[in-house]
Amino acid sequence: MGTNKPGERITELRNTYSITREALAERSGISVEQIASIEDEGQIPDLAPLIKISRALGVRLGTLLDDNEKLGPVITRAGEAAASERFVTGLPGGTAAGGEHQGLSFKALAADKNGRHMEPFIVDIDPDAVQEKSTHEGEEFIHVLSGDLSLEYGTTSSVLKTGDSVYYDSIVPHRVLAAGGKPTRIIAVIYSPI
Repeated sequence: MGTNKPGERITELRNTYSITREALAERSGISVEQIASIEDEGQIPDLAPLIKISRALGVRLGTLLDDNEKLGPVITRAGEAAASERFVTGLPGGTAAGGEHQGLSFKALAADKNGRHMEPFIVDIDPDAVQEKSTHEGEEFIHVLSGDLSLEYGTTSSVLKTGDSVYYDSIVPHRVLAAGGKPTRIIAVIYSPI
């Protein structure tokens, strides 16, 4: 992953607000070690810590992800999303043949939209990604663009095929993985109330 945008933004906001890692850990419920890992190394296991940290800092999730914001509509042209990778989630253990970290690659579709409450992404899921279940406030909508998606939601498990979609409450423990040993591409829209 080329940049550590969320980690850099968290550090910047903490410094601006004079908040220590320890104080942010207490406010967010995220361990000091995980905050350090996000800030220093860009290690993001899933979206839940970013949402909890953004709420603890009093900012939208998008504030941790964006370069700048615009009023009015934001149009993302075909091909632009591939260049807008914001972060990769996943746990150590998912690796490509060359040893490169593999996981879920989030590409922002409305990165510069001012004041938004939804975060739309194209997400590429590697077939060997290792992901823990996540839980956070809000709702999610997923549409499968290609491949097969395994959705674990609470105690249930479902496989979605190309063209299928799902809408669910994010407070229930959940995770998505590529099914069938092939990469999967989805559109994911995450709504997070402020």
